[in-house]
Amino acid sequence: MSTNLDSIIEKLELRMKRMITFLPSKRRLYFDDLINSFTSRGILLCGARGTGKTTFLLIMAKEKQFFYVSADDPLLLQCPVYELFQKILTDYPGIIIDEVHFLKDWSILVKSLYDAFPNRFIWLSDSSSIRIRKGIADLSRRFVIINLPLMSLREYIYFETEKKLPKIDNLFDSRSMEVCVKILNQLDVLKYFKSYREHGTRPFYIEGNFKERLINVIEKSIYYDIPYFIDRVSENHLGAMRAIISHIAYSKIPKINVEAMCRDWNISKTKFYELLYAMENVELINIIEKEGTKKAYTKGAKIFFADPTMYYVLEGNLGNVREAFVAFVLKNRGKFWAEKDDRKGDFVFNGIRLEVGGTSKKPKEAHFVIRDDVDIPFKNVIPMWALGMLW
Repeated sequence: MSTNLDSIIEKLELRMKRMITFLPSKRRLYFDDLINSFTSRGILLCGARGTGKTTFLLIMAKEKQFFYVSADDPLLLQCPVYELFQKILTDYPGIIIDEVHFLKDWSILVKSLYDAFPNRFIWLSDSSSIRIRKGIADLSRRFVIINLPLMSLREYIYFETEKKLPKIDNLFDSRSMEVCVKILNQLDVLKYFKSYREHGTRPFYIEGNFKERLINVIEKSIYYDIPYFIDRVSENHLGAMRAIISHIAYSKIPKINVEAMCRDWNISKTKFYELLYAMENVELINIIEKEGTKKAYTKGAKIFFADPTMYYVLEGNLGNVREAFVAFVLKNRGKFWAEKDDRKGDFVFNGIRLEVGGTSKKPKEAHFVIRDDVDIPFKNVIPMWALGMLW
């Protein structure tokens, strides 16, 4: 058995070295922040498909001399995985397991390895942090969850021009808004913002065929990721999720009629909400609730695509793209809610009321208006592109 394990490790190591050799020359600026966060012995890196998780982990494997393995590698079917990983951790300072959910009983395996090798690092990746929460209870106490977001406009401009533009730390601070002027003196930001919103949120855009690649991401998220952590996903459940995607793409109003969809697809409300939350956890959609919502199940006040480029890729109704972009940027950076009274504004972020729109958008009772038709901040108007400079 030992000889067989040695042979498999050798083959896996060869694959790892080959992947490291052909890593892309351009790398996300966000990786610099990630590197500083990767200090714990147990880490789960999560994030939507296509954001660069594998690229980052291979960079770390090279730097730290860790052993990288993808959990869906067919070689893992040829041996006892636990014994294989034990042998790897005996010889290496750490192991990186990409797409960990492909391993059978992965949470039990990982916990056992973590406890058995207290002087070794175990870093994992997955497309959703929900799996570690659904794993055995004390695993979440051992592992730090770190999220890799979609690419920012700042990163997209770097890919296009190699310019490292300054970050904007606080959108609502006049000193931060002065950074906008410095950026505008360097390039035509609105030109890049337009193309970014259409195809620039994932680094694979540089390889071409962005539309086909993103549609493939959507399909894999529905057919491969979600069934891994939802019990008994049937054909009509898959159909309901496709219908949700279609509805968000083409509806003028960012809401879903739960009763109608449950009736059309012959599924219970409980299962429908389970599917809806699963789609949010794999970062297909963003469910924006009103502050103070306490229902166990809610469709939220508004539902958007988590990746604004999906509206363009699916050739959908572009009327909701502005709000979808603001939700994508701000949702995980503070307390972000849909405004209870839409006559006063669209969203509330950390207590600041926001109105979102285009030409001649009125502030209503909002503290700030976020507009996509202006290039420079003035009074209480924030140019929408500035949100793309937060990371």
